[in-house]
Formats: sequence, structure tokens, C-alpha cells
Amino acid sequence: MIRLGEIEVGQELPAQTLPIERASMVRYAGASGDFNPIHWSEEFATSVGLPNVIAHGMLTMAVAGRLVTDWTGDPGAVLDFGVRFTRPVIVEYGHQTQIELTGKVRSVDIESSSATIDITAKVADQTVLAQARMTVRLHP
Repeated sequence: MIRLGEIEVGQELPAQTLPIERASMVRYAGASGDFNPIHWSEEFATSVGLPNVIAHGMLTMAVAGRLVTDWTGDPGAVLDFGVRFTRPVIVEYGHQTQIELTGKVRSVDIESSSATIDITAKVADQTVLAQARMTVRLHP
């Protein structure tokens, strides 16, 4: 578990590459109740101008957030998390789409025992989330 005194502004988190596949999208749809056919029907997705089925935005966000929660060792430490979606994550049938994640400590607030982390999320060298930032509470 990361402690407040162990981090500093500019510190980089260990990079991760995490998969999204159709099975994880089915599980997410069941948990969230989001059964929009752009997330499961290639025919429908292409009929509305998408290149293929796309991952749920909030699933992409959750996968990106794992970079920080894995680093802190405490998923309950999240105080705030926001992103702007810049491009869809395409998930072809029978394949995993790999999301490459990096992070850097943006700020540390000793008074509130918190740190804010900037997250970069890319698929095939293209950014899929912008302004991805998570604030976490850390143990002193």
C-alpha cells in the first residue's frame, strides 16, 4: 500500500497494459444494464457508422482507473475520478483490445492526505481518454 510520504509530484506509476474483450463487455452490460447494441452487434454498430463494436465508455474508464487503484492497493481510496472520452475503443470478435496505461502524480496535498494522478490511456498508440485524472486518499 502506497503511503503519502512515499510519493512526490512528477513520480510515474508503474505502467500497465490491460485487456478489454467481448466477454468483459457482456459482464459490464449485465452489471450496468447498458445493453445498447453498439456494444454487442457488429451489424448495428457498423450501420450507425462505427467501424465495429465499441467498449462501454464507463468500462474503459474503469479499466483506466485500475492503474491507480492497483498502485494504491486500495480501491476504496478513490475520492474523485473524471475523464473526457476522445475516441471509442473498438473490440473485434475473438480478440482482446489492449489499453496501455501510464500515470503521473500531478499533485500531493499533505493537509487532506491525498494525491491527484494524471492517467494516460492509449489503444494502438492513440489516446482514448483525455483529462483523465483521479484523486485518492493515502495513508500518512
